[in-house]
Amino acid sequence: MQSRLAALTLGLSLCVSLLACTSKPQESSTATDNSSNAAPTPATTKSSKPMAEAPKPIVLPAGTVLTVRLGQAVGSKISQPGQSFTATLAQAVQVEGKDAIPAGASASGTVVDAKPLGRFKGGASLQLKLVSINVKGSDQPIETSSVVRTESGKGKRTAVLAGGGAGVGALIGGLAGGGKGAVIGALAGGGAGTGGAAFTGNKDIVLPAESALSFKLEQPLEIK
Repeated sequence: MQSRLAALTLGLSLCVSLLACTSKPQESSTATDNSSNAAPTPATTKSSKPMAEAPKPIVLPAGTVLTVRLGQAVGSKISQPGQSFTATLAQAVQVEGKDAIPAGASASGTVVDAKPLGRFKGGASLQLKLVSINVKGSDQPIETSSVVRTESGKGKRTAVLAGGGAGVGALIGGLAGGGKGAVIGALAGGGAGTGGAAFTGNKDIVLPAESALSFKLEQPLEIK
């Protein structure tokens, strides 16, 4: 009887031990599953950096002055309407104390009008405009005011000099002998007067290379 009780007690002990062993792995696996599904703790969460905002474009308002130096000579007689010319920015253009366009930036323009001086009448005129400027390696189209140079003709003065020369010549010829001498003197004096007018006449407008010219923007220029 006692041996049977001992055997039953031993069997129960073994069953309890087996149940305990099989229940522990299940608990650990459940704990592992729960931990894998849990949200990451703040300590392991990577911080996200805010995206940098794109810089705002710089706008040069209408009326901004662009002072440039010519790359080649232009003039009322040596240039033609529609002809292009090159230039470089002589002074940096600043916005809020910073260089929006640095000095030395290349620019280009066009000859709007070019009229040479007439010999006896009419005046010379030259009209220029800038059409583009290079900003950060890109040519930006611009609209500027015109630079105009004019030289009024002195046709009346030229005619007076020519006539005056003839009158003086006739006077000298008349004093020398009158008659035929007066005619010869008139011809000589007239030629001298006309020659003098051609020699001392007005000059056409010429703006040599490196001449500084200032243009004003007529439309705002946006620099990105």
